[in-house]
Amino acid sequence: MKKTEAECCDVVAAHTDIIREVRGRMPGEVTIQELADFYKVFGDATRIRILCALLQAEVCVCDLAELLGMSQSAISHQLRVLKQMKLVKNRREGKTVFYSLADGHIQTIISQGMEHISE
Repeated sequence: MKKTEAECCDVVAAHTDIIREVRGRMPGEVTIQELADFYKVFGDATRIRILCALLQAEVCVCDLAELLGMSQSAISHQLRVLKQMKLVKNRREGKTVFYSLADGHIQTIISQGMEHISE
């Protein structure tokens, strides 16, 4: 990647009408923090690997551990984070717990991210 500097205005002048309009449309601080926390979850490669696996199929913790070459404990920890952020859901079948993506939004987010980095 080529490193470029951000360009700045040559003149310091606030456009108060634009500032007022944008400020009125900005989400509140709580919403901003929740969104930042949501995107932080995507900042971990293990969690991304889990989500990519779940894009393909509903799987149990044992399958994920085998697939990703990790311990069930490590997988369970990451699944707990993903579940707290409502990115995955689970269902029990006998003694086995299967995980899947919570909804289609997650697939869209991952797909758009992959498309973006492939450009």
